[in-house]
Amino acid sequence: MYKIMIRDNMSPVAKEILEATGQIEVVVDNDKATNDPEKLAEIIEEYDGLAIRSGTRVTKQLLEKAKRLKVIGRAGIGVDNIDLQSATEKGVVVMNAPGGNSVTTAEHALSMMMALARNIPQATASLRHGKWEKKKFSGVEITGKTLGIVGLGQIGRIVADRALGLKMKVVAADPYVSRDAAIKVGVTLVKLDDLFAEADFITLHVPRLKETENLINSKSIAKMKEGVRLINGSRGEVVNLDDLYAAVENGHVAGAALDVFPIEPPDGSHLIFSHPNIIYTPHLGASTSEAQVKVSCMIAEQMSAYLLDGLITNAVNYPAVSMEEMETLRPYLSLAEKMGSLMGQLIRSPNDISIDYSGDAASVSIRPVTHALLKGLLGAFTDMPINYVNARAVAKAKGLGVKETITQEDSGFSSLIKLRIEGADEKLNEVWGAIFENKYMRFVRIGQIYLDAIPEGSMLVIRNIDKPGVIGHVGTTLGRHDINIGRFQLGRRNDRAVCLVNIDTKADEAVLDELRSNPVILSVRQVDLG
Repeated sequence: MYKIMIRDNMSPVAKEILEATGQIEVVVDNDKATNDPEKLAEIIEEYDGLAIRSGTRVTKQLLEKAKRLKVIGRAGIGVDNIDLQSATEKGVVVMNAPGGNSVTTAEHALSMMMALARNIPQATASLRHGKWEKKKFSGVEITGKTLGIVGLGQIGRIVADRALGLKMKVVAADPYVSRDAAIKVGVTLVKLDDLFAEADFITLHVPRLKETENLINSKSIAKMKEGVRLINGSRGEVVNLDDLYAAVENGHVAGAALDVFPIEPPDGSHLIFSHPNIIYTPHLGASTSEAQVKVSCMIAEQMSAYLLDGLITNAVNYPAVSMEEMETLRPYLSLAEKMGSLMGQLIRSPNDISIDYSGDAASVSIRPVTHALLKGLLGAFTDMPINYVNARAVAKAKGLGVKETITQEDSGFSSLIKLRIEGADEKLNEVWGAIFENKYMRFVRIGQIYLDAIPEGSMLVIRNIDKPGVIGHVGTTLGRHDINIGRFQLGRRNDRAVCLVNIDTKADEAVLDELRSNPVILSVRQVDLG
């Protein structure tokens, strides 16, 4: 039975979905006292999963206490409140729910743009105080104006679509989006400085990164068209509030609309909260009932799929894999993990490794496959828990170099993965794995010798001189100890051979020593491939 804590007033639908599995116990904790990471750390130890929104901070100290924690689900997009590095090192999957609140967030940005253009909040406040100030709150039309979108991700594209419907001209700046992709959305892709110079309205839809912190400052504002209006619904750290206030005060920026702040909630002491041409909302971008249901459903389904079936979807600290991709990847992940496990058990202290993908294996997303291989490799000789998430980080920490290549040359196999341990004894430093008919796994080469072996269960890896009597010796010895042989696969080259023997029960050291007693047997190793 798994146990998940749900926090931050998440939609009740999340609890319903998780409990419906019959294998997950759910505890809902909306106590504001446990928003303090130290308080939460006192109770987190017994949980396998943590489902949160933006209110809960997951720190390194909290993660150190979370001994059972396997997955954190963020019902939304931003994960600024989670220490991703620490989570990755601990092997904790961090998932978000992209797309679930994209429409809501985009609509809020457009709503703020309209409110800013027509001074709606200021006029409302004035009328509430008994005033009738038509001339004071005269606004500007949206139609025909140029909207500059900084960040053309999912939210930015929805904003663009809606703005085009309002008969606006839309330009966008995003270094990670191609010109062709922008054209498909109906947007002109420009450099950031050109956007600043051209746009009447600028809306920000970027993540908090080193490159985006303080993006809007006195220097960038100086490049903007006089009378520009700015909307920020991304991250508070993207805008320098001092510089923005100064620009609104001197009239270079006609107005601004802010939904996010560097510190939330703000204490209201900054001068920006007193300026009549600046409007604000308390981080409402994703706050609609529809969006909260969507993201709660998404995160609950993703967390249960991971805990119960090992499926990783929308993880921010693991290569992105869709559900459709996962179906194709599944046999490759399994094969790669077994290849890594075999080499890890044969070579206990590996040096750098090289992985080569060819045929159909080169056409899939190789990053998660490499993660799976490293999981198997490191798990064979490391005491700490290794999973898909922390495998690469652990490899790096151990100084294990990983080289990945994609080969187009014909290997003779329709789908092939080659793993080689650099600097190790060449007798058993290499394994090749193949997938047949998109589902059948095989080891097709060990060291320099070709064979055809099914990688599963307990196996004996026997290297011998190719002389008569070896097969009989192995069979007789195992039979005498009541160990049944499931499969016997043999490959040979010149005067050397390799046997892979699947056995139904593990052999103890006395049996292995008896096998080694034959003078033509060079080595016997027992491995467990699950």
